Amino acid sequence: MSHPCHKEQIPSIKRIEGQVKGILKMVEDEKYCIDILNQLKAVKNAISTVEGKILKNHLQACVKDALTDSNNFDDKVDELLKTLKR
Repeated sequence: MSHPCHKEQIPSIKRIEGQVKGILKMVEDEKYCIDILNQLKAVKNAISTVEGKILKNHLQACVKDALTDSNNFDDKVDELLKTLKR
């Protein structure tokens, strides 16, 4: 089975990386707590957005492919549930 490409998420992931570096600088520069918390919340939301897009691709590609094989489908469902519980 081939896996879907997630390269379209690279710009978002790089933006998140930049945000995290900015948060590190804010902490080092002893910026105001609420400002740091706001940036942390923004990073969490950005990560959730990327996560949702990758999950959607997974469901549309990997899980959809598994529908033709009931054993494989059950494995995919278990795999997904395990991942979401983390």
